[in-house]
Amino acid sequence: MPPKAAASLRAPKRLTEESLPRCVAALSKVDSDLARVARECGAPQMWEREEGFATLVITILEQQVSLASAAAAFGRLLAAASPLTPEKFLAFDDAELRAFGFSRQKALYCRLVARAVVEGGLDFDALATLDDDAARAALMRLKGVGHWTAEIYLLRALGRPDAWPSGDLALQLAAQEVKRLPARPTPAELDALAEAWRPLRAVAARMLWAHYLNRPRSAATRKTLEAEGRAVAAARNPDLKSRAG
Repeated sequence: MPPKAAASLRAPKRLTEESLPRCVAALSKVDSDLARVARECGAPQMWEREEGFATLVITILEQQVSLASAAAAFGRLLAAASPLTPEKFLAFDDAELRAFGFSRQKALYCRLVARAVVEGGLDFDALATLDDDAARAALMRLKGVGHWTAEIYLLRALGRPDAWPSGDLALQLAAQEVKRLPARPTPAELDALAEAWRPLRAVAARMLWAHYLNRPRSAATRKTLEAEGRAVAAARNPDLKSRAG
């Protein structure tokens, strides 16, 4: 069923564990499909992360690979450098980063982020004070940080209620199922679909991810999604072997 007009939706300045259920209820009132997701899956998780360098590193690691693979690499990194700081990261050489599980490209991206912080080009405290557009632009000026990575940082670290990572393949698949679409939507189609959920698209994203995780998924399906993501990245930039999300 098409969603009702969402003009009455109001967003908090920052999503929290306390405000998330209220926002889920508000979206459920204007979209019967999301209401069904809420009934079937319950309240979604916040999937919150701390602001700062370490979160941007793990988000880069998650670009178009399994979350388990990214978590394993990040865990090995933290075992060698905790708490993780830009200075500690820059002390590792290529061989050490490969041993942790970093690809050549992702090691480069994270080094560039670390250098930007050390040299003053990226200030995470200042980033948190910017509006969504300015924060997104500041992140995307960094090589290896594309729309998906920036949106995930806004969504998980900054708690922005309208962050919307439309390039996320799991989000696309969930939207196809929840909205009973004939095909998985493209990022542009997903953006159009989500207009009705403004200014709470980050809440809708959490609800759709909850649906995705609540459905049985074969290992083959998950591998297919990862392979498709890598293929999309290669098409955008043939020189990259991993997604500059």
